[in-house]
Amino acid sequence: MKSPRLDQTTAGFAALFSLALNDRADILYTMSYRIHTVGTIHRDASGAVLELAPAYLDALRGLAGFSHVMVIYWFDRNDTPEQRRTLLVHPRNNPGIPLTGVFATRSPRRPNLLGIDMARLLSVEGNRIRIDATDALDGTPIVDVKPYIPVSDAFPEAKVPEWVHEPGEDHG
Repeated sequence: MKSPRLDQTTAGFAALFSLALNDRADILYTMSYRIHTVGTIHRDASGAVLELAPAYLDALRGLAGFSHVMVIYWFDRNDTPEQRRTLLVHPRNNPGIPLTGVFATRSPRRPNLLGIDMARLLSVEGNRIRIDATDALDGTPIVDVKPYIPVSDAFPEAKVPEWVHEPGEDHG
């Protein structure tokens, strides 16, 4: 599978990636999609700022009424053919936890390198959203921002494997 190509656009960067629709990521049928990023993550000592392109200023209207946001970003510095072919990982990089499929973990090694953080929304000022924390690196491209809505985003009865309750790295 080809590695994504990044093209300069007026709205930031566009990542071109392929989605394998079979059991072998290196052969047969793939579909390609283009994702236009909407901004960049800037980390600092007090958390992070999501700086959106000025073209998306209107898209922020009403966001300040929420306490938390979902930040969807591209693991751009983790994007290699080898990383995309990784299908099994030890959750939390702990060899004591059995190999687990990447779709059952939060590992940054996966076929499509989308990361998702839930964060406390601290403020919205112009095209900048301040949040309390992120796992993303400074300079990471933002794909989307969505409000956290408890009635549809929370599942108190959710079941998880035992390793999720063990101390370790934040991602699986």
